Amino acid sequence: MAVAVAIFAHQEERRIGACLASLPLDRPDTYFHVLVNGTTDATVARATAAANGRANVIVHDIKAGGKSRTWNHMVHGLLTGTEEAVIFMDGDAQIVAGSIDALVADLAANPQANASAGMPMNGRMADFYRRNLKIEGGLFGDLYALSGPFVAAIRARGLRLPDDLIGDDGLVAAWAHTNLANDADWQHGRVLACDAAGFLCEQVSLARPSTWTMQYKRLISYSVRFFQNRIVSDIMTREGPDGLPPRLASLYPDWLPRYRPRPGLTGWFDRKALARMRKAL
Repeated sequence: MAVAVAIFAHQEERRIGACLASLPLDRPDTYFHVLVNGTTDATVARATAAANGRANVIVHDIKAGGKSRTWNHMVHGLLTGTEEAVIFMDGDAQIVAGSIDALVADLAANPQANASAGMPMNGRMADFYRRNLKIEGGLFGDLYALSGPFVAAIRARGLRLPDDLIGDDGLVAAWAHTNLANDADWQHGRVLACDAAGFLCEQVSLARPSTWTMQYKRLISYSVRFFQNRIVSDIMTREGPDGLPPRLASLYPDWLPRYRPRPGLTGWFDRKALARMRKAL
């Protein structure tokens, strides 16, 4: 059985080469799907050059952006449903050697598990994040794996992430913990933390102003995600994944009047996020 790797890339012309260089692209039984979405830069050209004609490295030029929308396209449009495991990762990350094997082996050794999380390996908060992933059973979108049978179940149910959801990892983790039921069926052991799998991310640096802009935009998105998560948690508690709408913005009129910015500096980003959400109506 084959393994599929989904590599999400939006405006990643600067990082996609290093990302692909960190992966074992020469394995004929592993299919690498570079999901270039909503991109206007040279990501497609640079990914194609890095693929170097390999038949198992497929570069997809997807006009519509959005990670959750692209996740749906990967799961329902590009997979066969017979994969042993599916790896999901971001195109701005570099993967530690042996990570794919470790994630696949982790799931094979624990058939009750639906997902396995790769670990952050750099940054001053890395130890904190690794510890929390183990305690909470979370996933980081930078690197995680889903078992083949779990992906097949998602496909069979026709379950999709809301297209405008910020961050696939939180909702996918909830699906994995509940085995596609509601939160009453949550079991911690269905999501594993794989110490032998890890990723390296670009860090914010005073020497690189481009990373300041990246972080500013990221913090606004984190605030949108904070407010969206309240909607998603309510649905997952009451109805489970079948109750999720195609777009969360369809529920904003009911929820936005309840939201207020949080105190302190976070409130600045919350206000920007709420303004973005109002514009989506």
